[in-house]
Amino acid sequence: MILVGDIGGTKTLLAIFDGENCVVKHRFESANYSTFHELLADFLALIPNTKIEAVCLGVAGPIVDGDCVTTNLPWTLTRHEIGKQLNTKKVTLLNDLEAAAWGILALPESDFVALNPNIKTQIGNCAVLAAGTGLGEAIIFHDGTNHHVIANEGGHCDFAPTDAQQIELLLFMQASFPDHVSYERLVSGVGIEAIYEFLCASNYPFYEGIEAEITVAEDKAAAIGAAAVANSSAVCIATLQLFSRIYGAEAGNLALKCLPTGGVYLAGGIAAKCLPALQQGAFLEGFLAKGRYRAALEKIAVNVCIHPEVGLLGALYFVQTRPI
Repeated sequence: MILVGDIGGTKTLLAIFDGENCVVKHRFESANYSTFHELLADFLALIPNTKIEAVCLGVAGPIVDGDCVTTNLPWTLTRHEIGKQLNTKKVTLLNDLEAAAWGILALPESDFVALNPNIKTQIGNCAVLAAGTGLGEAIIFHDGTNHHVIANEGGHCDFAPTDAQQIELLLFMQASFPDHVSYERLVSGVGIEAIYEFLCASNYPFYEGIEAEITVAEDKAAAIGAAAVANSSAVCIATLQLFSRIYGAEAGNLALKCLPTGGVYLAGGIAAKCLPALQQGAFLEGFLAKGRYRAALEKIAVNVCIHPEVGLLGALYFVQTRPI
C-alpha cells in the first residue's frame, strides 16, 4: 500500500493506493490541526491495521534536506517522524508544485484546456504555476530524453507593476506589507481579495447588490470569482481581469527563465474555477507583454489543468516511477 498526499494551506488530501486502485481518500481542512501528525492520526483511524509500504507527500513549502517547514501553516514535517508514525522508512516529501508537475506529466490531454489553442506543444522544458492559497511555481527540465522537476519559490519574488494602475496597486499593498510585496500577495486567493479591495478603494463603481454578499462571505475570493464568472458585478469582473493580467505577467517571467517549449501549465483551484476569466484575454496580454521577447512567447502553448487532484496523482506517479 502506498500513502500519498497533497498538503496545502487550505486543505490536505490524503489517499492510499493499492497499485492503481484508490483504497481510501479523505479531505481535511488544514487549519483544523495544529500539527500534521494529528491530521495523519485521524486519517489512519479510517484504515486501521493497514500496512503502509511507502509514502510520498506534496507539501506547500520548501523542502530542505528532505524535510519541510510549511509556508502557510504552523507545521513541520520530517521524514523521520512520519516514517516512525507509519512504521516505514520509505518516505519522500516533495514541494507541492513539484508534485503537481509530476502529475501534469502523467495526465492525458483531456485534462487540459488551452488558452492559446493554435499553439502546439513541443518536446522541451515546461513551466508550472499554481495560484491557490499561495502561488507555487516549478520548472520541468527536459534533458533530451527524460524530464526532471525543479522546485522553486518563485511566487515570493518581488511584484513588478507594469502600468500606472499596477503602480497604484503596489502602493496600496505596501501600506500592509512595507518591506516586501510578492507576486503571491496578488496571485492567490488573498490576492483576489486584495485587488478587489484596491478597486473598491479607488472609487470603482461597485454598489450593485452582490458586494454586500461578498462582504459577509466566508470565502471572499471564491465569491468574487463566482460573481465575475457570472457577470453579475462590474468590480468583480475588473478584479479578475487585473488578477489575470498579473498572473499572466508572472507566467511570462517564469517562461523567460526556462524557455518552456513544452508549454506553460496552470494548476491550482483558482485557474480551473475562473477559467472563463482567464480565457477572456487579460492573462495572455500580461503573458506576452515582454517587449522584444513577445514573438518568442507567442510560440509557447499555455494550458490550464482542470484535474482537481493533480498534486495527489503526481505524488503517486513519482513514487511508482522512481525508487524511494
